Parts: sequence; structure tokens; C-alpha cells
Amino acid sequence: MFLVNCWYVAGWSAEFSPGDLLSRRILNQAIVLFRTQDGIIGALEDRCCHRAVPLSIGRVDGNIIRCSYHGMEYDVAGGCVKIPSQDAIPRSAKVRRYPSHEQDALIWIWMGDQDAADIGAIPRQTQHNDPNWGWKSDHYHVDGNWQLLIDNLMDLSHLPYIHPHTIGGDPETHFRAGMITRRTENSVSVQRHMPNSMPPPTYVAAKGFTGRIDRWQEIEFQPMVLRIHTGGCDAGTGAYDGRREHGFSMLGFHAITPESDHTTHYFWSVATNILKDGVLDLVFEQTGYTFCEDQEVLEVQQRRIDDEPLRPLLDLKSDAGGNHVRRWLKELIDAEARSDSRT
Repeated sequence: MFLVNCWYVAGWSAEFSPGDLLSRRILNQAIVLFRTQDGIIGALEDRCCHRAVPLSIGRVDGNIIRCSYHGMEYDVAGGCVKIPSQDAIPRSAKVRRYPSHEQDALIWIWMGDQDAADIGAIPRQTQHNDPNWGWKSDHYHVDGNWQLLIDNLMDLSHLPYIHPHTIGGDPETHFRAGMITRRTENSVSVQRHMPNSMPPPTYVAAKGFTGRIDRWQEIEFQPMVLRIHTGGCDAGTGAYDGRREHGFSMLGFHAITPESDHTTHYFWSVATNILKDGVLDLVFEQTGYTFCEDQEVLEVQQRRIDDEPLRPLLDLKSDAGGNHVRRWLKELIDAEARSDSRT
């Protein structure tokens, strides 16, 4: 089951130059994404209405996409505008259009009721446009259910075990961290503070810390993205009073886009406030390394769950944020199902 009436990330803007197209499956639906010569992003079902050939094996020509089988041409609204073999175009000659919007270096797509697609509801990622932050991005394909990835990001107590050589740190520091979990109408957040702790290797390499730091992890979820602000300042210099400009910060953006019941598109970026030469590359490289470690865990986790899908899982205190998200998304998905049953 998926949440349908939601803005999902379908790709990074940088993936598409004019004339580019690709096929991407989202919520079990095959979609072709393309950029016209005028720079507009199109998102259509990847299936010609004539004989069901994928439009993604066709080509973009100017502002249309052309099927490679019989040359039928479609505009970004999904309407057929030309059939080479005949002049008359049937009213039924069209494919489904998915509302899309380009914002903050991302391509967003709406998978549900087109009339409910409000671009004002797309969560902003201002660090992608802010010269005070340097950032890089990537896209991973995860052979695991989307909910497992959300669980992983909402509970960072795994860091000292899975990521000891980068962002982990001392296990006892993580387990003693004070944790505050909040659920509002529009988000679930988790805040963890680790005062007077030893900086992990990535922090030392990026900022040059020589002593203990006051460290923070601040996570916010709203369907279907997470923003994670992590970092540290020299101990006792005001990190928990909002005085962080002198420290080291990482802003993580994590978009969770289900491909299928068991596979997930993971679009992520990491931004840092340390802009001196080489730091962004170092932070991006080490962040990517940690996410590959997470991916390995999620994929073996999925295989074990598939062995016994009905077997219950044990919850720990650190699962509070992830469990709030699970309950909230179930409420939203159930509400959509009830609405569909009345129509």
C-alpha cells in the first residue's frame, strides 16, 4: 500500500537536459520523464495508447515526445497531437499525465488525484539555493521496502555500529543521548543531543575539532521526505542555544519514493556550511559511503522479512519517531482507501 495523494521526488533537475528522457517506475506505475526544448518537464505514463509500446524508447523532438513504433506524438499534457498515418486524431488518443513541478533542483511528481495537486504544498529545500551552503546529491536504488528506509533515518542510534569510521562515534554517547519526539499535524520530529562527546571521524576531518563537542541530531519527516540537521560545536560554546555558526553542520535531504512494494528510489543530498576547498567533496564522499552501508543492511533486512512476512518485530525506545511515522502514514493511507470506496 502507498500514499497516493502526495508529492514525491521523481528525479534531480540535473538528470535532464533538453531532449533527455528516462523511464522510472513509481508506486508500481511506469512513467516517462522528459524535458522539452523549452525546458519544461513532462511526466506521462510510459505507454503509447496505440499498441502499448513504452514512450521511453522513443525520442523527444522539440516540445513533444514521439513513440518509436508508429510515430504518434504527445505533448506534455498527454494529448496526442499528431498521428503520421492519418489526419484525424481520436478523442481517446491520449495518455495519463502526472502533475509535476521543478523546484529546488528537484523534479516533483503527484501520483494521485490531479485536482488535489497543490504545488504550494511541496516542501522547500532552501539549502539547494543558498550560497552559504555547499551541496551535492545522488540517487540510490534500494532493494527494500520504503518504510524500512524511513525507519532507518528516523532512528540514528545505529550510527556507532553501522558507521564507526565516518559519522558514528562512541556507542555509549548515542545511547545516553536525550531524545525528544514530537508529532504535529504536518510533521514528525526527533531531536537528540549528545553534549561533551568525542567528535566522529567525519567531523574531525571536515572541521578540525581537537577536543570534545556538543553534538546534535535533528530529524523532521513529512510525506515523503526527511530533513536531517546534524553537527557539532566545541563543547560549551552555545550549540544548544542556537549559536552554531562557528561549528560544523550537515543538512541532509532524503526523499523516499517507492518504486514497488519491495524496492525504493532514494534521492538524497548533503549540504555543509564548511566551504573551504575539499570539505564538500570529503563530506559527500563519506556520506555516500555511510548510505551504502545503510543500503546493505536494508537489503538483507528485507530478505529476512520476506522469509517470514507476518512475524512481528520488536520495538525499542529509539523507534518512537519511526513508529509515529508508521501510524501517521497508515492513517493517511486508510483515509484514502475509505475515500476511494465512496466514489
